[in-house]
Amino acid sequence: MSKKVLIHSLIFSPDGVSTAYLYNDIALRFQKEGYEVVVLSTTPHFNVVKEQLAKQPLKWKIPGIYKESNFHGIKVIHVPQKKFKSTALRILGFVYWHIISFILGLCIRNVSVIVSPSPPLSIGMLNLILGKLKGCKVIYNVQEIYPDILKKKTGPIIACLKKVERCIYNKSAAITTIDDVFYNTIVSRFDDPSKLHIIPNFVDTDLYNPTNVEPLDEKIFPKTNSLRLLYAGNIGHAQDWRPLVALVEKTKELNVEYFVIGMGVQRQYLEQQKIEKGLDKLHVLDYQPRHLMPSILAYSDVQFIFMAPEMEMMGFPSKVYTIMACERPLLICSGDKTPIVNFTKNHNCAKLITEKDFDKKVDEMAQWLASVSREELQKMGRNGYDVIQRYYTKEKVTKQYVDLVNKIL
Repeated sequence: MSKKVLIHSLIFSPDGVSTAYLYNDIALRFQKEGYEVVVLSTTPHFNVVKEQLAKQPLKWKIPGIYKESNFHGIKVIHVPQKKFKSTALRILGFVYWHIISFILGLCIRNVSVIVSPSPPLSIGMLNLILGKLKGCKVIYNVQEIYPDILKKKTGPIIACLKKVERCIYNKSAAITTIDDVFYNTIVSRFDDPSKLHIIPNFVDTDLYNPTNVEPLDEKIFPKTNSLRLLYAGNIGHAQDWRPLVALVEKTKELNVEYFVIGMGVQRQYLEQQKIEKGLDKLHVLDYQPRHLMPSILAYSDVQFIFMAPEMEMMGFPSKVYTIMACERPLLICSGDKTPIVNFTKNHNCAKLITEKDFDKKVDEMAQWLASVSREELQKMGRNGYDVIQRYYTKEKVTKQYVDLVNKIL
């Protein structure tokens, strides 16, 4: 009998976000290595992509309780979940997902190991209980550090979350995290530090590469000789959008255009600033199909990521890998010794702005844009591409997950 891996994740295909794509490839690698794989997740609710839903249709197994789909021969169990605007409804939906997924998890037989990513922190505790009842191992993947990432740092709820966090770390068979900064942040919370492993995120280089380019709609992406800066992803609180607005305003006279592609709670702020300040060179666009992303990256000259100061130590944008895989340089605004700066600083693939003073960092970015040559940008892009090919392809990294599971079983 083949060993069975249960991937328990809030997000999975056909949801169209980075965590889903990451765990899609991890699931496929386990399948390729001879494991039976089952996924326990939600219905798509973060970024619903019609094309992906058509390829992977969901069918009710028990009406009102859960649906099933087939992902390249892998059974995926989906508990209904919606992205409610109401906080109360979001909490109710979250609690419902935990209860139903726990019951469904109990019904999945002969599981050898449960693998799950954060967030949420609660999924790690749920899996510890499932693992105890089912007699299987549990691996928890720290993509974001909770409760550190929360704005509130003290109080009874935070104290409780810290106890939950330590329990997950110390009761799981293994914990993985994505880089040295995360490792050094949480290693002191382990009774046995040997349980903590660094496995980085990765990129699908079959999709994301410099040659996978097709024509784009010129009404959305016009052909110009301007320097084009682009961001594609969630327009949320993890990024700091104020420096972008100031930079666009400061470089009005330069031949530079800015593209922001995506949705999120901060999109309205950008759209208001564009109107109020007359920022004609700032283009705010809707999400684009995933298969077009390599072409969209190729359309840009520079990809920018401006990390919010309160979040910069707690997360690492996986889009960094896709940008580098497509041979594009980065303009990064983040604090010194943060995960994104530590990762890129030795690869000569990014212009790093670590200045804390707001006006000074905007000035530094504007001066760099006014002086940098396209030859320099192309060289930075090639440097990033070479790093990805050596260390961060899906083939190299997903094997590390398989090796870890083989080791603990």
